[in-house]
This record gives sequence, C-alpha cells and structure tokens, in this order.
Amino acid sequence: MENEVIQIISTLTRVHPNRLSQVRDLTQLGLDIIDVVDIILEVEKAYGLTIPDEVPVYSVDDFVSFVYNQSIKQAS
Repeated sequence: MENEVIQIISTLTRVHPNRLSQVRDLTQLGLDIIDVVDIILEVEKAYGLTIPDEVPVYSVDDFVSFVYNQSIKQAS
C-alpha cells in the first residue's frame, strides 16, 4: 500500500520515490495546495475513498496512514 501511494505521488509530482519517502512535508518539494489537491483526488480515486477536508495530509506518511486506517475500517 505504501509503495502504491508513493507511486501515485511520484507520478503526479515527478519526484523520485526515494526522495518522497525522505520528505516530512510535501511543501518541501515546492508543491502548492493545488498539487496537494491533485494528489488527494488521485489517492481517493485509486482507493475508492474520500479524504475529508479536515484530515491533515501534508506528507506521504499522512496519505499512507489515512488509506491504511480506512482499509482497516472497511475490513471490519
């Protein structure tokens, strides 16, 4: 799951996956809010879920954690 999320972000941002895993905040890569919204939309589409506006998603880890937690909830 983590690799899939990293690949989505890497494809959209054209940032190498190894670099993404080292970044704590996506804005460190020069991404703006529109870039982050594009990532949110692609992750939502890929996993068939909705990331609410109030959920903080600033890093790769934030995206992975959200997707992972949602998959656990859906499996229960």
